[in-house]
Amino acid sequence: MRILIEIGHPARVHVFKNVIRNLKDLGHEIKIAAMDKENTLNLLKAYEFDYEYLGKNYSGFLGKVYSMINVEWKLLKIARMFKPDLFVGSGSLSLAHVSSLIHKPCIAFCDTDFAKLTARIVYPFIDVICTPSCFKGNINPKKHIKFDGYKEIAYLHPNYFRPNPSVLEGLGLSENDKFIILRFISWGASHDVGLRGIKRGTEINFVKSLEKYGEVFITSERKLDARLKKYRLRIPPEEIHSLLYYADLYIGEGGTMAAEAAILGTPAIHIESTSKGIATGELSGNFLELRDKYGLLYFYPDQNQALEKAISILEDKNSKNEWRKRREKLLSDKIDVTAWMVDFIERYPESFYEYKEKI
Repeated sequence: MRILIEIGHPARVHVFKNVIRNLKDLGHEIKIAAMDKENTLNLLKAYEFDYEYLGKNYSGFLGKVYSMINVEWKLLKIARMFKPDLFVGSGSLSLAHVSSLIHKPCIAFCDTDFAKLTARIVYPFIDVICTPSCFKGNINPKKHIKFDGYKEIAYLHPNYFRPNPSVLEGLGLSENDKFIILRFISWGASHDVGLRGIKRGTEINFVKSLEKYGEVFITSERKLDARLKKYRLRIPPEEIHSLLYYADLYIGEGGTMAAEAAILGTPAIHIESTSKGIATGELSGNFLELRDKYGLLYFYPDQNQALEKAISILEDKNSKNEWRKRREKLLSDKIDVTAWMVDFIERYPESFYEYKEKI
């Protein structure tokens, strides 16, 4: 089978990397089409994947319009040349439109419950939307398939991930040193419209409060204030999960990284709210499950509440051990998501009908 996989975000490289390798080992021909967003292309190169370039991710309304037209045109040309039997991705507008234009089925793996715009303008063009079983969004039940896991397990499951302690050596750390990872996002994605996180201008005081409990490393999509540049994390992007594994705390605006930290057994705190002051975690099935069932992740609409929780975790010497136990419970409950994705893709459409019959 000829499969075209679109990747528009660094996190998607991780989600699909083992899927791609396994499908290739099974004899399928894979074409990757990728956008230049943050570390996406660097990750693809690090994992030695060939890809077709779709263009950059521009900000602003006009930039978004240009990017959408440009990416769709390039993806259409790639598809016409490659002649895929199946499209796979995370549910982008370009993937949905192009798969419809050339009349080939499209499978999307999604987990953003509150992406209402995506649901309105993308999902109607997609044949199958696969989500975690805890997903809270509304999707046409005729095309919705659920699996008992999270997308992050596709690359953080012990079958595929082993933390590399050499990442600590590169930063002058040991496994006994306490350190914290803080993340800022750009707020440029379509699902970020109307949302807010850590208040601009307060970042340095936020860092100083955390710094009392360990070294602080910042990973950021946006340009940092000059006073914060010394905290910027400088490691190859493919090493971030090893660093998250050893960290004493993750805190920040990045939802994916919060979930990653939680699944790795690192205390995780997410800071993000709607325009009405509601923590977005309250609208996310995976965040609610990670908090309420497993106690691995906390989320707040207000940075002061988040900081208070962070300090209580950092002052508890048993926090890391407790989170490791909670992680083991989660992994014992959840499936190997990569294996599930490979099976679903390889046996499509039979796999779709099989899962629908079980509902």
